[in-house]
Amino acid sequence: MKILVTGFDPFGGEAVNPSWMAVEQLPDAGPGAEVIKKSLPVVWFEALKILEGYIEELRPDVVVMCGQAGGADSMRIERVGINLCEARIADNAGIKLVGDPILKDGPAAYFSTFPFRAMFAAVEEAGIAVKHSFSAGAYLCNHVLYGALHMAETKYPNMKAGFIHVPFLPEQVQDKPEGTPSMPIETIAKAIRIMVETIAKEA
Repeated sequence: MKILVTGFDPFGGEAVNPSWMAVEQLPDAGPGAEVIKKSLPVVWFEALKILEGYIEELRPDVVVMCGQAGGADSMRIERVGINLCEARIADNAGIKLVGDPILKDGPAAYFSTFPFRAMFAAVEEAGIAVKHSFSAGAYLCNHVLYGALHMAETKYPNMKAGFIHVPFLPEQVQDKPEGTPSMPIETIAKAIRIMVETIAKEA
């Protein structure tokens, strides 16, 4: 089995993005799986184009996309990608989209095809905070989730795809309001590894 795992570049004034930092720490192989790690830019449509190129080149069985959810107090397994580009901040190219569709004639939403219950149980058993989430927002994380699920629906029917959100790192919250949640990079990386291994077993 071939699993493509992606993380994002830093954005929104942050010096780092824990999603990519954690993905980089994953082993190149897991039980019965080859793990290929790639980063994505925080730029509307460019990220999706690059992701599509990776999928066309690698033909993965599973695409695990990861991104930062500032303010989250746990790992989040996303369930739905929506056909919407909207954010309060611009992307890293200075582009701000409000109310634009990802695909003009695309469906309103796609459901992720991850084995949610098994992933959730495995991470929870490891003592790591985790939640199911029914909204990946409408920024770049949702953008690539929806795009990958559309590719699975229209081009690669055997490919599974989904998204994992991660919290801020402790060093990222030092200049933020008191009480802003965070999680150590070692814990984030462990949670992602557990979820990737679970997907490999269940897919």
